[in-house]
Amino acid sequence: MQIDTARYLKLDAPPARLKDTLDIHVTEHAFLPSVDDILGDWVATIATPAFKLIRRRQGPQARFCSIGTGVGLDALAAIETLEATRIGITDVHQDVVAAAVANIRGNLKDPDSIALEAGHGDLLEPLAPDDAAPPRYDLIYENLPNIPVADAEEAVAARKSAGHIPPRKETVPPLMRRNLLALHTIALQKARDFLTPGGAVLSLLGGRIPLDVFLEMGRLTGYRAEILTYGWKIQTDPEDIIGGHLKQQRAGFGPYHFYRASRLAEVFARVSLEDSGANARAIERQLTPDALDPEDALAAWRQGEAIGHTVVALRSSPL
Repeated sequence: MQIDTARYLKLDAPPARLKDTLDIHVTEHAFLPSVDDILGDWVATIATPAFKLIRRRQGPQARFCSIGTGVGLDALAAIETLEATRIGITDVHQDVVAAAVANIRGNLKDPDSIALEAGHGDLLEPLAPDDAAPPRYDLIYENLPNIPVADAEEAVAARKSAGHIPPRKETVPPLMRRNLLALHTIALQKARDFLTPGGAVLSLLGGRIPLDVFLEMGRLTGYRAEILTYGWKIQTDPEDIIGGHLKQQRAGFGPYHFYRASRLAEVFARVSLEDSGANARAIERQLTPDALDPEDALAAWRQGEAIGHTVVALRSSPL
């Protein structure tokens, strides 16, 4: 897969640290980036604008970590936009991490310009040495899946959709489990030991539930959480993802909501990225009358309508 770097990252000039064209290898276990439909791509549409805003407000984030990096595009975006020079990456599959390492190093103008720490396994555990203090990062980024399945083998098979996780044994507040935020909550719990003083966790979250639930997740895990940016994206894999939320809602989770993409485009056309976080609740109230439950959203999509959902970039700092 080849990607025009400036177009993908929406750069005003040729990239300073990355090659002009990214050559990305995707393994069978990795989620396929939506490079032909930028509005459906998490890194291009949601993560990179959030990185740029953090860079403007907090300055460079030299030490950057991605939990569940996939093909490594999030780390490459951080290298270019956050000026990151020390990179940590994890993912659950060894082949995914190996490909991500190659993708990162192979797409730098100067491969020696970064220090790279990588490992496969659960959340941050691959980066924690057995007999030493864990590495520390200025920004830990996560965009983790959130729809549980009961069978571990099914979970492994579903990893490519980035839409499923196996059940977890850790203690998670009922509100977070009910809203399918268990893995995000656990990531926050574990991230504390990996943050530099003043460091933060950036969580990208599909806004299919009330915004106050995300803020409460921060409070319950001992963080001061703020909505950094509030935006929207086209729902990828709508049959699986909307259908998965419908199944979970019928099982007593949620409730969840989606929107027609045309309505999201209309509302967010009047919102600047800089102000979106501060105005998120007002935007949510404006959208509420147009919300579709999963059943109606799935029916509308099957009739040919484009369906989207809001997206929260949540920045959480330890208290």
